Amino acid sequence: MSQSAVSLAQHYHQRTKYDPKTLASQQRQLDWAAQPRPYKDYPLGTVIDLQPYLQSQPQPQTAESVWWQRLSRLLINSYGLTARVPAGNGEALYLRAAPSAGGLYPAEIYLISRGTSRLGAGLYNYQARSHGLLRVWEDHVWQKLQAACFWHPALEKTQLALVVTAVFGRSVWRYEDRAYRRVLLDSGHLLGNVALASALSDYRPHLIGGFADQTVNQLLYLDPAQEGGIAIAALADLLEIDQNLPHTCTALPSPTCTDFPSQPADGLLSSLHQASAIPPETDYLLRQAQLQPRPDSPYTSPTVESYRFSFGSKVSTATGPIPWGEGLQRLEDTILKRRSTRRYTGAPLTLGELTALLDFTYQPHHYVEQGLDGCPDYFDLSLIQTFVAVSAVPGLEAGCYHYAPAKQELRQIRFKAFRKQLHYLCLGQDLGRDAAALVFHTADLNRAINHYGDRAYRYLHMDAGHLGQRLNLAATRIEVGVSGIAGFFDDQVNEVLGIPPSQAVLYITTLGRPARGA
Repeated sequence: MSQSAVSLAQHYHQRTKYDPKTLASQQRQLDWAAQPRPYKDYPLGTVIDLQPYLQSQPQPQTAESVWWQRLSRLLINSYGLTARVPAGNGEALYLRAAPSAGGLYPAEIYLISRGTSRLGAGLYNYQARSHGLLRVWEDHVWQKLQAACFWHPALEKTQLALVVTAVFGRSVWRYEDRAYRRVLLDSGHLLGNVALASALSDYRPHLIGGFADQTVNQLLYLDPAQEGGIAIAALADLLEIDQNLPHTCTALPSPTCTDFPSQPADGLLSSLHQASAIPPETDYLLRQAQLQPRPDSPYTSPTVESYRFSFGSKVSTATGPIPWGEGLQRLEDTILKRRSTRRYTGAPLTLGELTALLDFTYQPHHYVEQGLDGCPDYFDLSLIQTFVAVSAVPGLEAGCYHYAPAKQELRQIRFKAFRKQLHYLCLGQDLGRDAAALVFHTADLNRAINHYGDRAYRYLHMDAGHLGQRLNLAATRIEVGVSGIAGFFDDQVNEVLGIPPSQAVLYITTLGRPARGA
């Protein structure tokens, strides 16, 4: 039993923090020969080739070919292969549409069909290498999915659902138990892509985070020690009137585990994932209360405005939307060409560039006229706080700012030039030193766990990853360098930047001028 009786999620977060006194002793040489493959193979199964439907005008142009083109476009823009680069083990690494820490790609996508005239009922795995759907199981499994999701209303009218899973070992190989943070952030990147790629394909994903884990794992034939369901999205076809569905609650609570060994030698990742599972017998009335329609804005909660610092300047971030082109063509181009920046020059960004990035990330309602979803699903964005450390943005004094999305303004909370400290906080990565600005996503773990149990840890990191992916794409679109950082000295971030100690740092996104060839 933990002496402090904190939840297992809090214990995990504390135990997996990087600390300057111990980090050097924890570093180890990677065994490249043992690196897990970032693909899943099945010995049997029928493959549906989606490559022919990548053409802009499939031939012949029939209702069936257009339907397949839409699905093909959704999948390749969510998680398809986009580039080939040399890897550290001497082999080729194939990059994907969604970024992943270390290029490890722990997520898998499964597609479940209720059974349509075009896609038979059953379970399919998206084969990213070949851009195909492998039919794993031919059966009517939709009702089992509905039961696993506690009869979520979004599954009543829809015909397709995406299930995102995590193959833990792919990231554990490099990041050990802290890998769970990266697995969830990477899954959030993928969910961000799914939301935007759906707009390109006339789908609307309805996010489901509250499901019975054991039932979903059994439905997908997963070994829970190796792989587990992370998120589900019911795919509403916007070309079908009866599938234009209202928004519903996306998250359900799990139990909170306070009875665990105080000093586990290993296995923290699997322990937390199992502890944050929702049991199949979750109380019916609780579920119904959670599935009430949600607001049309994630910023209606007063908790988002809970940090009103009494000093420092306030700068408006109100700006016009980034143009994505006719038919969102520039969005698709951006998704497919996005890359993480490896080096910055240290040169400044303009205030207009920074405000444009914040606008696309946090003000989706500004993009409705361009055809994007004005209120994409998150698990609970009211739990996420955003801080921006500014090093080189003319018009903003160097320092740390709290971003208030509902008011569209940056509020300065600390006056200081941070370049040297940011280099240190980011584990000596030059990205932290040379970036013009760094965006920090944080959350009050205690408050989140009180609301959602240990499962809050999943929701927080996936939401942070989703926000980070919108920053990635906006930056790529306006030709600003961007790269995420999930490795940092946790406690020292709060101390240096003046972020309240109650806020756990989840993710950092660096922004700057890319160096040539980066």
